[in-house]
Amino acid sequence: MNTSPRLDLVVLVPGKDDQEALDGLLSTRRQSLGTRPISFEILVHPRRDPGCFHEAPDVLQPYMRRAAHAMAMFDLEGSGQESRTVPEVEADLRGRLDRAGWGGRAAVVVIDPELEAWVWSDSPHVDAVLGWAGRIPSMRQWLASENLWTAGNPKPAWPKDAFRAALRETSIQISSALFRELAEQVGLDRCQDPAFARMRSLLASWFPAESGI
Repeated sequence: MNTSPRLDLVVLVPGKDDQEALDGLLSTRRQSLGTRPISFEILVHPRRDPGCFHEAPDVLQPYMRRAAHAMAMFDLEGSGQESRTVPEVEADLRGRLDRAGWGGRAAVVVIDPELEAWVWSDSPHVDAVLGWAGRIPSMRQWLASENLWTAGNPKPAWPKDAFRAALRETSIQISSALFRELAEQVGLDRCQDPAFARMRSLLASWFPAESGI
């Protein structure tokens, strides 16, 4: 007899950074996400983005009866599927999850190009967490001077390169804790990344906030 507690959601991600960011969101930002409190488990695939794409149905299979919903989330960059569009990659894996037995209870969120795309909102918390609060030039001005951000674009073309360069300049060590800190502090409405908006919409539709809470 299976005595494991029932989960609202199980999520498969490619790394610790994704795990910390998502745990921070689901644990502390439910009002901003527009969800009720949920029980969840976040799994990290040891083969990172390609593992999530190719093996999500197998990895998530043990949770099919335990979890109401499942989500696979990974970067397009590094997944081995870079020649395809995000909708194509999402539809491919979503179809395999449905055929494996999830029957519409699973979703796929592919971040283009990578998780660091979620960092680059216009929130002052981003500058503070990355050590740029009060610095002159500003972080965005400095990244532009380093040819890492084109003026007028909402985010750098290569978000991870810009993220790492900004941290090197302030001598802050790259860590998964930074992603959790950003997830817990930055206003969610400021993040305009399509993958983030899609994930937020999915969570709100699956687990709508209870009336009066």
